[in-house]
Amino acid sequence: MKFEKVELLAPAGCYASLNAAVQNGADAVYFGLAQLNMRARARRSFHTEDLPEIIRICREGGVKSYLTLNTLLYEHDLKLCRKMLETAKEEGVSGVILSDMSAVQIANELDIEVHLSTQLSISNYESLKFYAPYCDRVVLARELNLTMISSIYQKIQDQGLVGRNGKEMEIEAFAHGALCIAVSGRCGMSLYTSNASANRGACEQNCRKEYIVTDTEGKQLKVDNNFIMSPNDINTIDFVDQLLESGVRVFKIEGRGRSPEYVATVIKAYRAAIDAVQEGVYGPDFVKALMPELEKVYNRGFSSGYYLGREQGWAEADGNKSPYRKIYVGPIKHYFSKAGIAEVESCAGTLKLEDEYVIVGKTTGAVQGTVTEMRSSQNGEMQATESIAKGDLFTFPHAEKIRPGDKLYKLEKIDA
Repeated sequence: MKFEKVELLAPAGCYASLNAAVQNGADAVYFGLAQLNMRARARRSFHTEDLPEIIRICREGGVKSYLTLNTLLYEHDLKLCRKMLETAKEEGVSGVILSDMSAVQIANELDIEVHLSTQLSISNYESLKFYAPYCDRVVLARELNLTMISSIYQKIQDQGLVGRNGKEMEIEAFAHGALCIAVSGRCGMSLYTSNASANRGACEQNCRKEYIVTDTEGKQLKVDNNFIMSPNDINTIDFVDQLLESGVRVFKIEGRGRSPEYVATVIKAYRAAIDAVQEGVYGPDFVKALMPELEKVYNRGFSSGYYLGREQGWAEADGNKSPYRKIYVGPIKHYFSKAGIAEVESCAGTLKLEDEYVIVGKTTGAVQGTVTEMRSSQNGEMQATESIAKGDLFTFPHAEKIRPGDKLYKLEKIDA
């Protein structure tokens, strides 16, 4: 069965991630502009003045652009909200992801396509029907399973529910990435502990911290591990076909705060999986071949989320469970495009033959490879070598175009 209007939606928290998304098969990207979005405090973030360049990159890459403006809005935020939406309209964004109805009203005024955020926890058809006159797409509550999603989708079709633009209402769902313990991400822990509201983009990741549970008599309670509020990441790569069959047409990848190589790797994998379903070649062996790459980039371990009705998995350790770590080697000094040779000055790390690497840059995005040959400067001449040390000037072959100033990292396997 061929599914129509399927969209792979990538996160973009910086230019390198944006270009990684475009270059690896995303149909659309979503991004925030420092304020009024749920990743306002992320270390990777765009600003309003970046908007024209973001739109240019998206248009040239043939992908849609969605501005995320989905925090709670207080009275004093409305002027800024309107200004941001007016700017988005002027620059030509494809749509906006919103949760506060004041922002929805402004976007409707400006005739900008509206996608409703998961923050609204839309969990049934009647709620979706209520919001339909104001939007064209909904990101359903994360807590729904495939049967529930399928029921909503069937009613959309049976009753001919259309959005504001007159087209069939679209269903978007998170396919991969972080899962919050709170209901559709509406958490109050940061506000309670630090007066920093997660619902206004200031989440302090309290749920990811290690806790010791103690009773009133001072005795510790026995738990499997101390990360009692940190769920595994969602990973749906092995049931992409079931998501499509349930009515999901937009596969949203979480990760605006994650690295460009995460974006590149995950988007490439889901692009392959979605295309395989469409071409009738998707299956267990196909999925098995994709998993090692997904495991290589940042993750907290994987589970199916709530989609399959299984018990949720929990992180067993702090942070990244990838078996690889990224070690900075040095900047790209020159790239000789005709020869496909990169020149690097190692200012921070070592490298040897057969090492895996990733090169990250604002325009380059994130490209990976394996070192097959190296030459280093020895007595004024470039000579073949099996390894380089900190301070060495060296070259190595790399086929894809990269640029001076890009950063070279070694991907080092972590010993078990």
